[in-house]
Amino acid sequence: MLAKWLRENNIAAGLLTVIRVWLGYNWMTAGWGKLTGEGFDATGYLKNAVANPVKGPDGHMVYGWYVNFLDNFAIPNVDLFNFIVPLGEFLIGLGLILGCLTTAAMFFGLVMNFSFFLAGTVSHNPTDIFFGFILLFAGYNAGKYGLDRWVVPFIRKTVLKREPEAAQKTA
Repeated sequence: MLAKWLRENNIAAGLLTVIRVWLGYNWMTAGWGKLTGEGFDATGYLKNAVANPVKGPDGHMVYGWYVNFLDNFAIPNVDLFNFIVPLGEFLIGLGLILGCLTTAAMFFGLVMNFSFFLAGTVSHNPTDIFFGFILLFAGYNAGKYGLDRWVVPFIRKTVLKREPEAAQKTA
């Protein structure tokens, strides 16, 4: 019942739009600040995440696989991360604000939220993850009052070579 309401109801679409724009603004301003600031460098953050991993109550490392990823891939390729993190944050925010490719933007937003979470940063990540999953679960309805109203049917018709949903229902 709740799932159907989130995915199909116009009132839900309006509420989802408010959540989407709020999250988008937070993502976009975070990315913009890094893009236009004095230069973003994730080196210190990554090294700190490796030096101080998340530990469970027994004192053992919880996400050892993630610490290995940071140590063996992220830190040696920090220039790549210095580029994709700010740009990714900005584009996620832009997509959410405009309601363009909303589910894709939110998926990548959740990937970034979980990456920060696994590195030991709590901050606003639990709130962003909670609302992000609501948007992702709502699917198309989260971007209904945005560019997805035109972009999703265009992609279905031209890229996926499928008829829009409305045409399928009348057939």
